Amino acid sequence: MSPDGNDGGLKLHPQEPRPMTAPGQQGRLKDSDRTTRKPMEWWDRLKVLLFLAGVLAVLVWADLVGNPGRQISDALKSSLWVIILIELETIRQIHYVICEHSSRYYFFWRDKVFGRWNQRSERMNDWSRFRIGRVIKLIFVLVIFDLVLAATLDLPVATAWIQFPAVLLSGAPLILQLSFALLFGMLQFLGIFWLLSRGGVNTFMPDDIETRFSDVWGQDHVLARVKENMLFLEDPESIEKRGGYVPGGILLWGPPGTGKTLMAEAVAGETGNPFVFVEPGAFVNMFFGIGILKMWLLFRKLRKLALRYGGVIVFFDEADSLGNRGALNPQGPWQMRQDAGPWSLRPPCNGLSYVTPESAGMILQSSMASRIEEEEPRSLKRIVMGGMGMGRGDIFALQRLLTEMSGLKKPRGFFNRKIRRLLGMRPKPPPKYRILVMMATNQPQSLDEALLRPGRIDRIYKVGYPSKEGRRRTYEGYFAKVPNRLAEKDFERLSTMTPYATGATIKDLVNESLIYAIRNGRQSISWIDVMNAKHLKDLGPPEDVEYIERERHAVAVHEACHAVMAYRVQKDRVIDLATIEKGGTYLGMVASIKPEDQFTRWRTDYEAEVMVFLASLAGERMFFHGDSSSGVSGDLEGATQFATLMEGYWGMGQTVAAHGVTHQVGIGGGGRPGRDTNQRSKELSESLGHRIEKNLEDLLKKTSAMLAQNRHEVLAVAYALETNKTIAGDDIAAVIEGRKGPLIDGRRYHVKEFKEGLEAYHEQALEAHEGHESVRIPMPALPVLASEGQAPSGDGQALGAAATAAESKDTPPTLQQG
Repeated sequence: MSPDGNDGGLKLHPQEPRPMTAPGQQGRLKDSDRTTRKPMEWWDRLKVLLFLAGVLAVLVWADLVGNPGRQISDALKSSLWVIILIELETIRQIHYVICEHSSRYYFFWRDKVFGRWNQRSERMNDWSRFRIGRVIKLIFVLVIFDLVLAATLDLPVATAWIQFPAVLLSGAPLILQLSFALLFGMLQFLGIFWLLSRGGVNTFMPDDIETRFSDVWGQDHVLARVKENMLFLEDPESIEKRGGYVPGGILLWGPPGTGKTLMAEAVAGETGNPFVFVEPGAFVNMFFGIGILKMWLLFRKLRKLALRYGGVIVFFDEADSLGNRGALNPQGPWQMRQDAGPWSLRPPCNGLSYVTPESAGMILQSSMASRIEEEEPRSLKRIVMGGMGMGRGDIFALQRLLTEMSGLKKPRGFFNRKIRRLLGMRPKPPPKYRILVMMATNQPQSLDEALLRPGRIDRIYKVGYPSKEGRRRTYEGYFAKVPNRLAEKDFERLSTMTPYATGATIKDLVNESLIYAIRNGRQSISWIDVMNAKHLKDLGPPEDVEYIERERHAVAVHEACHAVMAYRVQKDRVIDLATIEKGGTYLGMVASIKPEDQFTRWRTDYEAEVMVFLASLAGERMFFHGDSSSGVSGDLEGATQFATLMEGYWGMGQTVAAHGVTHQVGIGGGGRPGRDTNQRSKELSESLGHRIEKNLEDLLKKTSAMLAQNRHEVLAVAYALETNKTIAGDDIAAVIEGRKGPLIDGRRYHVKEFKEGLEAYHEQALEAHEGHESVRIPMPALPVLASEGQAPSGDGQALGAAATAAESKDTPPTLQQG
């Protein structure tokens, strides 16, 4: 080891015994464990002396040839600087020999002299030390060049630089011609590659972005971890001095719109370090090799920024665009594929967590066999083409990224790598570059397993759908930016009505509500604007068609049966909205949502689900004298599917075995194509089918009985749908219960005269349905309540006008919404 603590050689000394590495024995000694300097081989000891001796011999010979009468002593005097270098190298080698034999002498120079110097230099900032080192190296080069020039032109060292321009000018024509020819050829390629490597990378300095952590709502648990990584980046000694290391990579994955990019934007606004944003298409290139060049230039830039500012953050948006090599062999947190076979149909319980990996792999392989046989060639073809640049990321750029994030870090700088090694000294290791890599994707299964390993991506966070509380905070944050007349309970209601809303969808809903308010001449958003915007976003714009009267009534009764049954039996869900406006794929619909965040469902929940499906068939048979429409086909399909899964997969019937497995291995008519089934398998399949049909029949009877008990409620909801077309869930509940709702007063629907009018209108609509005629009487009018003095018209436009009038009178929001 050299006096500065560096290794002076690369091989074992011939006299040094090669250590054994057998178990229980000590292996090769570390440099820090040696008591003397590591011995050098004779070539390493003499190579510099031999080189200087050769230089001296050439200079003396040239001097004697140019001056025949000159003495050798005079020639040696003219090359005195080479002799001085030889003497210094001899002293250095003598110093190394003593260090190889005397431990006290070796420790004195290593710890007392060079050790203290290194301690002082390490106190200096990496950037300052880097710049000072470059200046010293430049001065060294200039001094050596001056000495060589002085010896070549036979000039004094002090005046050699003065004569250099004249020498350079005399050979300028030839130099310029050669330089132009060389540069012209190089610039053609360099210019093309330089232009192709530009773009896709944006650098933001501190305070360039106004977004802060306070602007990110609904993802507090992830945000806290991201803040923690930023603290370690700004104060790495807090963990490194305790033996740890700063996490260098974060992956944010989750559905689109959940706030991954917004979180990175907040990091850019909060950090005191530069923030580099890499666009998704930055590494999609026409030519191979451009991606590697861009990735190399990117990390070269990151290293400079890290040294200059003490740290840097780089964010790769849509990281799956870097390459989908990982989709060939999905591993990591996503190796349990939930989209294969019957496993996608089971409740969210990791039933394989308590078996061995071998058993879990065997079960998954058997459940995925048929699917893989059918889909693997197509998926592999897509992946391979994508990896070769056919519309996907450059796979070579991904490989370069893996190397940059956690590859062998070679010493940097020509002097550090070449000159120090030439002098028998080990190059200094590169400085610690504080680079925090952040990535975001909604396709984590496409990422390479090598990218996700610790050391590259140390932390993986799912940015999922916000919780109910997170949605409420997000609504409050976005509505605070626009004028509105919503109360605290309205935000609570909205967070319940939108269980899978993301930050992006919430922001869009607020903006659409503002557009509705402006369109109707209001200065601030009211509840009716929010409901109209939500209906537009959920259902899309309705088709510009009108039902004939008897068909409108039939569709309304169909949807009213769903709504009443859902309200009566579904305890784990609430109605979001109901509509009879025709859409692209439906005549009407009833949508329900979860009132709270829940992650398991029970048999009674699924039975209620099946009863809601069957309500259309039971209701049409009851209200139309046993007749039913083709519109119940989709409902029956859903009911049958749930009943089959309950009986054969989920253990919610008489069957304990999972028939997805028995069917696949050949029992019950399953197995590979072309495999014959025996009589026992047929009996098993028939038995399962009978039990499913029996369960559906029992639930249909219960549904019919419950609809008969709620006959008036069905007709009342149907009337509300015919007059309003689209109704929110709270107003449906108000009509069923006979109370006042946000936009509809349900008390009017339970007046005795109105009930009789509804029955008379339905009888006329039934006769029109059976005879394919027009309904001969008009729909009954809602009665006027004595406490109100005036009944609302039941029309959406009238409700909007009422909201505008209430706003102009500056009434409270609750009165305005009523």
